[in-house]
Amino acid sequence: MNISDFVILLGGVAMFLFGMALMGDGLKKVAGSKLELILYRLSNTTPKGILLGAGVTAIIQSSSATSVMVVGFVNSEMMKVRQAIPVIMGAIIGTSITGWVICLSELGSGASGVVSLLSTSSISAAAAIIGILLRMAAKNKTARNVGDILMGFAVLMFGMKTMSSSVSGLKESPLFISLIVTFKNPLIGILVGLVFTAILQSASATVGILQALSVTGVITFDIALPMIMGIAIGASVPVMISAVGSTTNGKRTAFSYPVIEICRVVIFSLVFYTADALFCFGFTSDTMDMAKIAALNTVFRVSTIIILAPFSGAVEKLTKLLFKRSPEEIAEFKEMNRLEPRFLAYPPLAIEQSRLAMNNMAQVTKKSIYA
Repeated sequence: MNISDFVILLGGVAMFLFGMALMGDGLKKVAGSKLELILYRLSNTTPKGILLGAGVTAIIQSSSATSVMVVGFVNSEMMKVRQAIPVIMGAIIGTSITGWVICLSELGSGASGVVSLLSTSSISAAAAIIGILLRMAAKNKTARNVGDILMGFAVLMFGMKTMSSSVSGLKESPLFISLIVTFKNPLIGILVGLVFTAILQSASATVGILQALSVTGVITFDIALPMIMGIAIGASVPVMISAVGSTTNGKRTAFSYPVIEICRVVIFSLVFYTADALFCFGFTSDTMDMAKIAALNTVFRVSTIIILAPFSGAVEKLTKLLFKRSPEEIAEFKEMNRLEPRFLAYPPLAIEQSRLAMNNMAQVTKKSIYA
């Protein structure tokens, strides 16, 4: 790869990330505050929480965003840790949808005539035209947000195409092939996937780059699997960052993400590599394309979450061992438990305490504004 191709690759990555962010932000704005309300109200059982987390993440295309949102709910005591963990598990599944969206970039490749109208280039161009018209001409806020979604999709697809075209020549590079082959070592592959995702702070983006590299024809199953497992762990970094300044329960919720991901990787690695050693799977040397990588990512996420779902209580207990309450929090918790029966028995007392609390908040806000 020469300098020109490298610059084009970086430009493609930049457009890909910007398109993903623009599309996700537009989707969140269209959904509005309904997502937060749904998350808060419909997470009372593990199956509901998982389905809810998967659905919300499929919409906003970011497991980190969903998980950080949940950490905020736990911080404000609107949600309990045991409610938040299934939602995070669902978010881990939901983020795999982006890989399937990226597969659209192969749609209609090499087609001609009327069929070429269904190619990614044609669809992306149509999305960009409609998107910019809505963004510039529409007076309705929702219509402008839909325009952002369409523009984000078009930029994402263009970035993906740019990345794929810039790396296509690497299949003839001995240096690149020898470097990629080292990822067959599961530990190295997991570490590389983890580091790249921690830097990009997006599992979807790293999977997208892996899908772009698949056009070289040198990405095989035994290279892709460790990378995907490392990507899963690396996606927990932004969520852990959100724990800074959080309450103890907020920290427990944030760190349940890496706990779940590490457990998933350990379980899947033990089962798969043990079975491979016993039965010598023939498909591990198969060349991967975009669709196969998306399928592998989805199977890995869904299968391991199904196994871990019944043990969400054990995950909560483990996070409690990692983060214990401070003496001040224990004293405050005991005081709240002591006062709660009085508030329930005497509603006027509860209303008065709420009024005093709101007045105190107003005073603190006023001082911070005029300080």
